[in-house]
Amino acid sequence: MSDLDPRLLRAFTAVAAELHFTRAAARLYVAQQALSRDVRRLERDLGTELFVRSTRQVQLTPEGVRLLPYAHRVLAAHDELADAFRGVPRPLLVDLNTEGLAHDRVLARARELAPDVELMPRFESGLTGAVREILAGRLDASFGRYGGLTPDLRARLETQFVRYVPMAVLLPEGDPLAGLAEVPLGALAGRRVYAGAGNDRTPEWTDLAARLFAGRGIEVAPPAPLVIGKEEFRRIMLKAPTPVLAGVDFPPMPGSVLRPLVDPVPLSPVSLVWRKGLRHPGLDPLRRAAAELGAREGWLTRPAGAWLPEGEPGLP
Repeated sequence: MSDLDPRLLRAFTAVAAELHFTRAAARLYVAQQALSRDVRRLERDLGTELFVRSTRQVQLTPEGVRLLPYAHRVLAAHDELADAFRGVPRPLLVDLNTEGLAHDRVLARARELAPDVELMPRFESGLTGAVREILAGRLDASFGRYGGLTPDLRARLETQFVRYVPMAVLLPEGDPLAGLAEVPLGALAGRRVYAGAGNDRTPEWTDLAARLFAGRGIEVAPPAPLVIGKEEFRRIMLKAPTPVLAGVDFPPMPGSVLRPLVDPVPLSPVSLVWRKGLRHPGLDPLRRAAAELGAREGWLTRPAGAWLPEGEPGLP
């Protein structure tokens, strides 16, 4: 009974409406023999007779009367489900990580390429966290450091490299290095720099920082409470003025200045990732938009002498 075929219920409701097998068969555009076979199979599956048949008339049995409202509700739900998936596709849910990054432009261009497809942004702030949502079916695609994911996560994803992002440091306004136009990596020696340590949504970023700081006398700052909102960020920076590792397109934050890192220029590799086997009309325009902007904006060009994590998977 748990696997009742909706076709059998349609045969039953048609006969119940017409109380005539020939007319019910015509109503469903099937042969009368096939209709009778479906009704008999439904009776066998339920273990009861649904109709009293004679050469002159067809009547519902008490069990047939009891089944009829259930059958109508099941078929209505079945039709609603079919309509939902044969009409306009659901939106493509795209994680942009943080508002104000270049990923916004990729999404905007994808909307231009496919104006009839709904692409909706989400902000998970961390690729590892976003991938958990992707694999759970609550998100479709995200941007971030694919090579920083664990091998078991990478095995369940597809990816397209998008850009190299030069890295920067976010400094409190009163920091001695805030007056520089660019901050040499060596100038951070002996200091702690926050890079999301302890945040289970961003271990790929903390790992990138640890690789960059190794051998340079820079420490990854210990775990701290997750800050949400610009005002809260300003309060924490005033309370504990620790430099923060970021990308050069990180949005402005109150009480802080963003300075690019140099000597060498460290690069954060960013890819578009999505669940293996995903089929959605919004995915192709999103990929095309990323490739188009990458070519036009020079996102795939590595500056001379730039730093990248050694052995990084997923690079072009």
